[in-house]
Amino acid sequence: MAVRLPRIFRTTPFRLTLLFLALFASAAFAFLAYIYVATAGEATRRTDQEIRREMRSLVDVYDRAGVDAVNQSLIERAASEKPFLYLLLTKDGRRISGSIEESPVEGFTGAPTKATFQVTDVDAQGHQAKHPARGLQERLKGGEILFVGADAGEDEAYVAKIVRALQASGLLVVILGLAGGVLVSRNVSRSMVDLIDVVERVRNGESGVRARVRGTRDEFDELAQGVNEMLDRLERSMAGHKHAGDAIAHDLRSPLTRLRARLEAAYIDVEAGKGDAEEALAQALTDTDGVLKTFGAVLSIARLQAAGAAPSPVIFNPADLAADMAELYEPFCEEKDLEFSAELTRDLSVRGNREFLAQAVANLLDNAVKYTPAGGAIMLRVRRRSSGEVEFSVTDTGPGVPDEDRERVIQRFVRLENSRNEPGAGLGLSLVAAVAEAHGGRLELSEGPGKVGDMGPGLRVAFILPRP
Repeated sequence: MAVRLPRIFRTTPFRLTLLFLALFASAAFAFLAYIYVATAGEATRRTDQEIRREMRSLVDVYDRAGVDAVNQSLIERAASEKPFLYLLLTKDGRRISGSIEESPVEGFTGAPTKATFQVTDVDAQGHQAKHPARGLQERLKGGEILFVGADAGEDEAYVAKIVRALQASGLLVVILGLAGGVLVSRNVSRSMVDLIDVVERVRNGESGVRARVRGTRDEFDELAQGVNEMLDRLERSMAGHKHAGDAIAHDLRSPLTRLRARLEAAYIDVEAGKGDAEEALAQALTDTDGVLKTFGAVLSIARLQAAGAAPSPVIFNPADLAADMAELYEPFCEEKDLEFSAELTRDLSVRGNREFLAQAVANLLDNAVKYTPAGGAIMLRVRRRSSGEVEFSVTDTGPGVPDEDRERVIQRFVRLENSRNEPGAGLGLSLVAAVAEAHGGRLELSEGPGKVGDMGPGLRVAFILPRP
């Protein structure tokens, strides 16, 4: 059976800590190895320099006064506190004097030769101890052999202390790194556990739960805020879907009920040999068209939101599209006793789906005609803004939309009249907003020309598109 590690050791932060600790330990090891090599090399170079300096001094003595003077100098120097080892040999290798009995150099050919060897020392208690030593052996001008060495035990002891200190430092780094990894992993795990708990509770149906924002402004706070915003949007979306279902049920119930009643009445009348079946069927077709229009708008919005962008965009003159819409809606305005005007700037171009943009402008004009009372006015305008954006706008003299409702009214199935007696499904502005978003634009609602008598204050809806 496999042993399952505690959760903290299975967390990503702990594993990352181990990875960075391994990388840091490797770098620290390389650095400490460099320090060791540099320190040991420096100690060796310093000892060799002192040996060469001592050798040059004795060679100068030999050059000035001969072998007897060197012998006398060796005796004096060996008796002093200088940390050198000396040996003077004859031409045939017999010992003349010195502080060691024999040369550690084997197979000496006469050329200056370095040697590494061990020397034995006896301490005050009579214990023998061996120390590493280094030396240099040369042949003098008269043929005699001179060896000068030095005890390197203190240098190696110093290097050994450095090595032990470096080992302790490396071990301390590893221990502190592991402790830091455990601490970081615990903090991260504690933060992640809170978020996981929120996700689990939401999964179990608690839609009102939210992640705790600690106020540290770190990535976990950003994640918690993002999760909270996502849950807020999800809750609003669910509420919107619930409202949409209720609204669809309300909007479709009446026309479907009327449709069924008229069909039933027409059937009874026809069966009884009276009534106008054609009129009943015509009204049923009208009601059916209303239902299909509602579903068509819902499908158009879903299509745009699913695509994320306008399909098959082309570059065209928006004034031409607006002129077509003006020609189409001017008769409706005359029929309802509304004054209709259009201000169209011709030298413009936009990039988008002409069909969807035409539908958006038609929805704006539909709303204006529907809510503007007889004797009012409607203006369709196409112009370029100072920012370079292109704006379609429809201004009317109807009752307008209060400031507090302007953001809500563009949501799907939202209608301001509580009785819902007016025809429609509350999809007109939401479709326009979806078209604007799909084209990288936006929708702006503001007050119209103001209140004049019984008219106003009106509404101005601006459909703004970016530069092509």
